[in-house]
Amino acid sequence: MGGGSLIRGKVLCGANNFFDVSCEDGTVRYCSIRGKKLEDPVGYYNPLAPGDFVLVDEDTHDKEKGQIVSLEKRKNHFVRWNQKTDKPQILACNIDLLVCVTSPANPPFRPRFIDRVLVQAEAEQIPVLIVINKTDLDTTDEVRLRINDWERIGYETLKLSALNNTGVERFAKRIEGLTVAIIGQSGVGKSTLLNSLDPTLNLRTAEISSKYDRGIHTTTQGILLKATHRFRDGTESKTEVIDTPGIRHFAIWGMKPDELALYFPEMQKLLGTCTFGLSCSHTHEEGCAILHALENGGIHPDRYESWRLISEELEALTAEDYS
Repeated sequence: MGGGSLIRGKVLCGANNFFDVSCEDGTVRYCSIRGKKLEDPVGYYNPLAPGDFVLVDEDTHDKEKGQIVSLEKRKNHFVRWNQKTDKPQILACNIDLLVCVTSPANPPFRPRFIDRVLVQAEAEQIPVLIVINKTDLDTTDEVRLRINDWERIGYETLKLSALNNTGVERFAKRIEGLTVAIIGQSGVGKSTLLNSLDPTLNLRTAEISSKYDRGIHTTTQGILLKATHRFRDGTESKTEVIDTPGIRHFAIWGMKPDELALYFPEMQKLLGTCTFGLSCSHTHEEGCAILHALENGGIHPDRYESWRLISEELEALTAEDYS
C-alpha cells in the first residue's frame, strides 16, 4: 500500500476512518489515514469531513485506493456539538455558503433550530441562506413574522416548493458555481430539494413519522455531491453540495456563554451600551440595552428565548469543563 505519487484530493464522504476522495487526476480513491490518525488538537468526533482537501499517496497496486497523508488548512468548517459522543462533529469544510432549509409545517416550524444554525455560522463567519421549503403548505402569521425578522436583521431568505418545482431555478442560480452545505431538520425536504435541483442525484426521501410528527432520517452520513441543474433555457449550472445528515437537535460548540450575544446581530450592536457594560447578564439588570430593545420591538421575543436557552446550555458545558 502506498509508495506511489502524492496527489491532492477533496473528501466526498467517509465512515470508520475510511474516506472516498475525489483526486485531481479524476479518480475517486477509497482511502485510509496513514498511521490511522491525523494531528487533531481539538479532539473532533470525525478527523475529516466532506469538503476537506487532503494529500493522498496512491496505491501502486490499485489506482482506486490510497492513503491520506496530510490535511490542508481549512478555510472554514461548520461544526456542531455531538451530544451522543460528547465531542464536536465537523459537518462540512471549505464552504462558500450554508443553506439552512426549513418548512412552515409538516414537520412543524422550529425557528429555534435555525437560530442555533445561524449562531454557529456567525461564529465561523459563514454566510447563510435560509430556504423556506414547502410553500405549497399554509403559512401562519407566526411563521411569516419570524421570517420577516430574520430578513430584518440581515439574513437572506428564499421561498420555494421543491415538490412543485416552484422557485428551484432561483435557488439554482443563487448557488451556481459555489460549494455549499445544506442543513435542516429531518423531514423539511432537503433530499427532495436536491433531487429537484438535479434529478440524476436520485437521493432517497422519506415520509414524516406520524407518531412524533418528525422526519425520518434519510441521510446518515454527510456527502459531497456534484450537482448540475438544467435551466428552462437549456443552460446548465454546476454546484458542489454537501448534504449533511438530518438533525433533530443542533447543539452549539466552540464559544463561551458571555460570547454568545456576539453571534446575534441584533444584540451584538448593543453590547457595551448597558449600564453595567460588558458585565451585564442581559437577564434582569436595570439599564440593560438588550432588555430595553426586547421591550421595544428591537429584538424578537423568540430570538431572545433562543439566546437564553443556548446560554444555559453553554453554561452547563462550561461547568462540566471545570468539574
